[in-house]
Amino acid sequence: MPALAALACPPVPALSRDEIDRRVTFHDDIEVMELDFSGLRLGSAAEVNAFYDRVEERIAETGEGKWFLLVNYSGSRVEPEAWFAFSRRGRELNLAHSMGTVRVDDSEETRRQIARDAGTERFDPNLFADRASALARLGEMPSKRLRRIVHEPTHTREEIAARVRFLEAQEIMEVDLGGFEFRHSRDVNDFFDYLEEEITRSGRRWYFLVNYGEVRIWPEAWVPWAVRSKRLVEGGGLGAVRYGAGADVEAEIRLHAQGQGVRANVRATRAEALARIAEMKAEAARARPGAQLSQRLRRR
Repeated sequence: MPALAALACPPVPALSRDEIDRRVTFHDDIEVMELDFSGLRLGSAAEVNAFYDRVEERIAETGEGKWFLLVNYSGSRVEPEAWFAFSRRGRELNLAHSMGTVRVDDSEETRRQIARDAGTERFDPNLFADRASALARLGEMPSKRLRRIVHEPTHTREEIAARVRFLEAQEIMEVDLGGFEFRHSRDVNDFFDYLEEEITRSGRRWYFLVNYGEVRIWPEAWVPWAVRSKRLVEGGGLGAVRYGAGADVEAEIRLHAQGQGVRANVRATRAEALARIAEMKAEAARARPGAQLSQRLRRR
């Protein structure tokens, strides 16, 4: 198991996309996705979220949502400040994509644990000290890939359209997710496809004001949601502020924002969110070329 460090350590450089990809391997013939954390130190929640966001992207690229998971923790280390994100994202990955998960840790401590617990109630049949034994165990598990899943949309285009309005004088696109449910990637893509079409039709960029009150986003929809949100802001946005999110939804927003290296901008109420957008406008104005010179000239 990854060690939970007790002492403070120097900052860890961010994981590159190539480094993460090197640690994610798909074995199509045996339906196994292999995650290699061996020798890796995860020093922050941002690193953890970047890692798992990329894993989810790689899964989406395969076109297949269900895999057996082989996870190698040998010599890995998770710092205290990264542990919550590591635990939560690992659990979500299992809930959304795993047909069965086995873990490998080649440490002597794990070998002693396996030997000590053999034949007792504490024995973990999915923990191994070597990769070959872990693969053999996966080979005993039944596949749950009965057929390719074709998701049916949860909402109509008209229902989505009713949730979107433009406040042109304020440069705001307001999106009301209150009470909406996103069960899978189809729901996410339908929603964001509509938003992108409307932005393209408007011919301009917008600040996004998003009500997350009582929204429900299922585990398998969260990474597509985070990816499309980022693409929306980068492609047609001046910035985004969210409000009204419950504790679990707000935690997810913040985790995925960390993975993308952006601010979550979560507020409790619509009024507070509007105030934050006003701050963002002021920040953008100050950052424009010549803004500081103009301010100095006005002070004279």
